[in-house]
Amino acid sequence: MNRDEPGEIEHETRVVQAGRRAEWTQGIVNPPVWRASTILYDSVADLRAAGKRNDRHQLFYGRRGTPTQWSLADALTELEPGAEGTLLFPSGVAAIASVLLAVLSPGDELLLPDSSYDPTRSLGGGLLARMGITTRFYDPMIGAGIAEMIGERTRAIFMESPGSLTFEVQDVPAIVAAARARGIVTLLDNTWATPLLFPAIARGVDYTILACTKYIVGHSDVMLGSVTAGPGRYEALRAATYQLGQCVSPDDAWLGSRGLRTMALRLKAQGAAALQIAQWLKAQPDVARVLHPALPDCPGHDVFVRDFAGGSGLFSFMLEGGDEAARAALIDGLAHFGIGYSWGGFESLALPVDPQHHRSATRWQAQGPLVRLQIGLEAADDLIADLDAGLARFRAAR
Repeated sequence: MNRDEPGEIEHETRVVQAGRRAEWTQGIVNPPVWRASTILYDSVADLRAAGKRNDRHQLFYGRRGTPTQWSLADALTELEPGAEGTLLFPSGVAAIASVLLAVLSPGDELLLPDSSYDPTRSLGGGLLARMGITTRFYDPMIGAGIAEMIGERTRAIFMESPGSLTFEVQDVPAIVAAARARGIVTLLDNTWATPLLFPAIARGVDYTILACTKYIVGHSDVMLGSVTAGPGRYEALRAATYQLGQCVSPDDAWLGSRGLRTMALRLKAQGAAALQIAQWLKAQPDVARVLHPALPDCPGHDVFVRDFAGGSGLFSFMLEGGDEAARAALIDGLAHFGIGYSWGGFESLALPVDPQHHRSATRWQAQGPLVRLQIGLEAADDLIADLDAGLARFRAAR
């Protein structure tokens, strides 16, 4: 992975060192787990003074955090050149909901890509709609054309790049430029790439969101989310987060910090294996198409080559014909792939996905059923052999 600028340290070094302030570690390699609800003060005067301070790293009440949470939040901020600060949330969906509530008010309009993660879509049609906030969906490949969709009530543009089912790569810099020209807030779900592969704040995004459950944690044992704010955006996010009572267990934050230390190596290994498997699948006669941003026929591939430092471990492939039963025959017999939601952990997963149920502004057309793969840390050759046997089952069932 390349440095962002001359003189910058490598990502592998940064994820090891980030967030480990001496006053928090006190000579220990890992910041300890500080569990707290009540914080005690020496006097009433000290208690009153604490309430007036605006220091994000000052003990006040457990919901405001301890050095355990601050360490991870600071580390994530350090991974985003130019960022002002980060706040943690109990899940990726909680992070998305909180930041949208921080920037939107009744009467506002949100623009959301049609390839969005389903819980994000549900926010638009559910909670936000009940608050009087309108959501309009747009073609994820719109690029600079987003300017034509911005209306008088548009206050925020949300992006997810690549889309987590169909992997369209959005032209984030073009959308950001159009938004800034009209004073519109931009938000990006950057879970697929992480800041190691796409430094969103440096590219002008106002708020970048991670489902830390995925690559940050990396071990499929913690629900965690984060929002990192660009310059001038942190205080609005912090105010909404405190008012909503959002907070993260110190134990979960500690596990997030532990996972972070190996993320660069895991991401590199999983990305390389995923590309190898995607290229193998592309050559198979039972596969109609492979949706991986590094492959030339994936929507937005040119933008991926221009903007990303590499690929991660999640992609989809489309089967050549067949039905639900044939797809299930492929997936059910896999030995090295689990069947389950989420991704970014050390284990491989296979999931049947049906994008046609999650579209409103664009139409999803496919030659056959779609399978999403999360590539873990198993040997790529073992995973390929497993998929080869799965395709044989698919042929028999088809």
